[in-house]
Amino acid sequence: MKKSKIATAVATLALSAIVLSGCSAGGSDGAVTLDFWSWAPNTQELVDVWNEENPDIQVRYTDAGGGKDSSAKLLTASRAGNAPDIAAVEYPTLPSLIVADVPLEITDYVSDVTANYADGTLALTTFDGHVMGLPQDVGPMALIYRSDLLAEWGIPVPTTWDEFRTAAEAVREANPDAYIASLPADQWAFYAGVATQAGAEWWSVEDGTWTVGIADEASLEVADFFEGLVADDLISTEPILTPEWNAKANRGEYISWPSALWAPGVIEGVAPDTVGNWSMSPFPQWTAGETGVANQGGSSVIVTKDSEHPEQAAEFVKWLNASDEGAELLINVQNAYPATTAGQESAINNAPPSLMPDQTDYYSLAATIASDTIPVTWGPNVNVAESAFTDELQRAIANGTPWRDAFIAVQKTVVDDMTDVGFDITNK
Repeated sequence: MKKSKIATAVATLALSAIVLSGCSAGGSDGAVTLDFWSWAPNTQELVDVWNEENPDIQVRYTDAGGGKDSSAKLLTASRAGNAPDIAAVEYPTLPSLIVADVPLEITDYVSDVTANYADGTLALTTFDGHVMGLPQDVGPMALIYRSDLLAEWGIPVPTTWDEFRTAAEAVREANPDAYIASLPADQWAFYAGVATQAGAEWWSVEDGTWTVGIADEASLEVADFFEGLVADDLISTEPILTPEWNAKANRGEYISWPSALWAPGVIEGVAPDTVGNWSMSPFPQWTAGETGVANQGGSSVIVTKDSEHPEQAAEFVKWLNASDEGAELLINVQNAYPATTAGQESAINNAPPSLMPDQTDYYSLAATIASDTIPVTWGPNVNVAESAFTDELQRAIANGTPWRDAFIAVQKTVVDDMTDVGFDITNK
């Protein structure tokens, strides 16, 4: 990459020089047609509702594949100058697309709906105060657990990570074939989330200058804690959602899945024999009484720089992601957990997930959990970090070497990669 391109990319992600494109192709000349790429289930049904209600702004939907596949296609299309007007983008992927100059800043277009989001949620699409998309659905971290077995064995539901360790010990005593959970090396988003809870910032940016904190003290203490659980044979590191994991979950040999609000549907699909035996509780905390959690999963919707109708595209994005009607459709048609606070409150009236049909407070509890999500900034090379993290932590688990050394190695890989590309970094 030439230095001039590096400088452009850095400036783009810093967002210090982005100016909103003009809206020369407004709706005054009749109906416009917008292309929209996503992969969420039943999206066409949502688009049909919009098209029926908005004859002057018609949306043409394309299923662009899963999150990573869709973003790769989007980048290719943008480089060719023919990206869609609107696209769904997973949160960790958004910064790399900003570097590639794919999304349009939409701060002014969406200023009337930003108050519809909790600060930690809006932060997922906001960089240095510039809004680059609107959050659609979120996955606040939560504990999904076998309430029947914990009750049978007299084990309290853990509310802190110290209690999680105590519960893990009790599970091993109650059933030597069972573990409280499996937390393998490839669950990088989980470890990022618990580090965030502990006060870590794996990436942060100010005035275009980045700081990488994957090996900050909070993260290293998290590494020590979970290494201790593995060393004492209190948790498994077996890959999750494999046929083996699924079978053990069906047999009651995995007692919980520390994950996010989207997990019940996944568990029901892979462990159908256990339906009715699970519950959800707030995620364990490092300090008793605290409530903050990170998001694990979810996606945003952006307007691209290639759109000739950015104002109309932003109108659709606001309806889909930030309106009451859009939230109802997300809940009832896509089975997604909406990002807006009003949408989360609306979900309270819904029946609980069929995995836990008797937990009538599921969605009210979910709204409480989601109200205190911790703002997170994802870096421009999340793909590099994820790959390095999985490799380094797997090596540490296999060799019995300190996990904190794996975190330190990942930090170096990420910083070196960003330095090679040309980013300004405070802690090289």
